[in-house]
Amino acid sequence: MADHYIVEVAGVIASLLGLVFFFYSSLVRSRGLSKLKRPASMEVSRENCVNNNGNCVSVGTTDVIVVGAGVAGAALAYSLGKDGRRVRVIERDLNVSERIAGEGLMPGGYLKLIELGLEDCVDEIDAVRILGYVLYKDGKGVPISFPLEKYQSHVAGRNFHNGLFVQRLRNKAASLRNVSLEQGTVTSLIEENGTVKGVHYKDKSGRFLTAYAPLTVVCDGCFSNLRRSLCNPKVDVPSYFAGLVLTNCKLPKENYGALILAEPSPILFYPISSTEIRCLVDIPSRNVPSVSDGEMAHYLKTLVAPKVLPELYTAFIAAIEKKNNIRVMPNRIMPADPHRTPGALLIGDAVNSRHGITGGGMTVALSDVVLVRDLLRPLHDLSDASTVCKYLESFYTLRKPMSSTINTLAYVLHIVFSAPSGPVMEDLQQACVGYLRLGGVFSNGVSAMLSGLYPRPLSLAFHFVAMAIYGVGWLLLPFPSPKRLWNAAKLLWVASTILFPCIWSEGVRQMFFPLTVPAYYRTPPGNNGIKAREGTPRGD
Repeated sequence: MADHYIVEVAGVIASLLGLVFFFYSSLVRSRGLSKLKRPASMEVSRENCVNNNGNCVSVGTTDVIVVGAGVAGAALAYSLGKDGRRVRVIERDLNVSERIAGEGLMPGGYLKLIELGLEDCVDEIDAVRILGYVLYKDGKGVPISFPLEKYQSHVAGRNFHNGLFVQRLRNKAASLRNVSLEQGTVTSLIEENGTVKGVHYKDKSGRFLTAYAPLTVVCDGCFSNLRRSLCNPKVDVPSYFAGLVLTNCKLPKENYGALILAEPSPILFYPISSTEIRCLVDIPSRNVPSVSDGEMAHYLKTLVAPKVLPELYTAFIAAIEKKNNIRVMPNRIMPADPHRTPGALLIGDAVNSRHGITGGGMTVALSDVVLVRDLLRPLHDLSDASTVCKYLESFYTLRKPMSSTINTLAYVLHIVFSAPSGPVMEDLQQACVGYLRLGGVFSNGVSAMLSGLYPRPLSLAFHFVAMAIYGVGWLLLPFPSPKRLWNAAKLLWVASTILFPCIWSEGVRQMFFPLTVPAYYRTPPGNNGIKAREGTPRGD
């Protein structure tokens, strides 16, 4: 009865907010889609060369240099190549990587693959369909399914080995005659009077070379060594993932991952092939045990193993004891804060990173690729770097619905799902789990944003308000008292201190009021400069 009463009150208030949010969201969406629906055209090629010790050797025409051939770089190279661009991709290591990140592609990311014509890249790599996650707290599971009812049966999340997926993307890009994929380490950007003209790099034989192009797209991931000259890299590392691969076991719910809320760390399980399950243990960065001296194995056996699901316990212990099976990686958080740099563009994790607990990184990266492809399609000439740079400023606003929604969810859920540091955090965690347990529009709304199927900051605000109302009502029932009122006030305060700094770093104006950002209205450079579309305001 208490939950029913809370839901009714929350529903009335949330519905009123929802009407406002829906109207504004529809306006933003319609403006954004019309902005990107422009006729495609072919690029006028420019001559490019590679310099070695002052000797210029012609290597054909290049329109775009792509730094990095990970998910974003390889997908972008293929997309631009399909549009007729001459693309040179420079990747530090073209061997199959073995990472414990980038193994989960959300349904929204899979839809982006379809837009790019790359959906077959999840075939023949033993990828596993993912339909949602089960959230466990105090031994009880809460299924959170992705809302896939409106989509065709093949649309779902996909989990796989990152290296196999990336190699499929690279092979697709390299199959195009106008895409050159080579192994090399980019050491610096070539700048002349504040404009990027190309890159200095070292190929795998050790030669120092120089490549030129009118546009350089940097997408070499969260460890990029080029971003310092292109953005303000404010990187935070709140925690680390300790990763293991489990075999000879199955998760309780087929095609679902599992997230266990436990002390001292949340534990994440998801399949990465038909025979393997990845386990990621989130560990606060202030006390990460050492792997080499056995401290990590002891930590996992004594503190984490007792919280693991019974079905996975034996396989978890065996995975710890397996040689070289424990790997550690940092969870890096970096808000997007790019500089306006003619001749260069940052996309993917190179410009913006989020905590990995929600697995949304590849979805954001592929969304960036779709936007860049669509923005570049109408351009007949990239040689006017200043004009092109001014036009591409709209990219950083247009990417906000997807990136800011997934970033904010990842940040908030990581803090809430981590081991409670006090009674208020415990109340907040209970309120979040209780809200998701309501099911229906409540859990579906959150999972729709989490999966990248409905990336709307206004919907995020709607659900956050509804969740706060649920939490307050849960604390006040069966009847208010001074203590309960005080606890409810503390919950609202703590929740606000978690959410608002994240929104501030993402940019309140860009998230919720993108129509007020002048760059939103930038139009493609025409033959006589930047020409506004008929009936559309033009930015400064």
